[in-house]
Amino acid sequence: MAIAEVDRQPDSVSSVLKVFGILQALGKEREIGITELSQRVMMSKSTVYRFLQTMKSLGYVAQEGESEKYSLTLKLFELGAKALQNVDLIRIADIQMRVLSNLTRETIHLGALDEDSIVYIHKIDSLYNLRMYSRVGRRNPLYSTAIGKVLLAWRGVTEASDILADVIFTRSTSRTAASREALLPELEQVRAQGFGEDNEEQEEGLRCIAVPIFDRFGVVIAGLSISFPTIRFSEEAKNDYVKMLHDAARTISRQIGYHDYPF
Repeated sequence: MAIAEVDRQPDSVSSVLKVFGILQALGKEREIGITELSQRVMMSKSTVYRFLQTMKSLGYVAQEGESEKYSLTLKLFELGAKALQNVDLIRIADIQMRVLSNLTRETIHLGALDEDSIVYIHKIDSLYNLRMYSRVGRRNPLYSTAIGKVLLAWRGVTEASDILADVIFTRSTSRTAASREALLPELEQVRAQGFGEDNEEQEEGLRCIAVPIFDRFGVVIAGLSISFPTIRFSEEAKNDYVKMLHDAARTISRQIGYHDYPF
């Protein structure tokens, strides 16, 4: 829109600013009431209510029953997902994942955060007969997977703690983290060393190493991993696997606009 047009439509521009102010405030809370929301955005309750009802009718805001609490729906996520599709993360990652597959012959995964779980959005199967079972679209816990730990570690302790707040920690093996308090210290180590590990925490006999992929804003949007049966995993070669993963993730991150990969 040209500057002259903006000048001629101050009310419309003001309304847009108010809508985005409300959306941003809603994005900081799981749910919030009109009184608190109006105070945060510095608008009258009647104005906030009017905008909320419009956003609710469009499907961007939800209201639980007759409660005065409002929350964002996943419709904004759907828009964001369409933007992500335009960047074509999976197509870009596929090239590097096939390089990793040729180098290691092991299962390669690309996973993303979805609420309090990870979802595999792409995979390359192992070239061995003995391999990890998985499928694109499958969900796994954050707390017992290498990709999950990576996705949590770069969100900071507070946000990671909030994401895990309602998670029930089910112990798949004796090595699975038993609680949020047990996991959080490990996330600091994951971020410091630049990779996460699943050491038979999700499934006995399976090891996994994962590293972060950053978008152009420096936000971790996915994790890239190699999975091994323990009988083929070599502790001595772990650093080599981590380097391969970082090389691939650095290339993917650069191709989607991030040029300061930290490892």
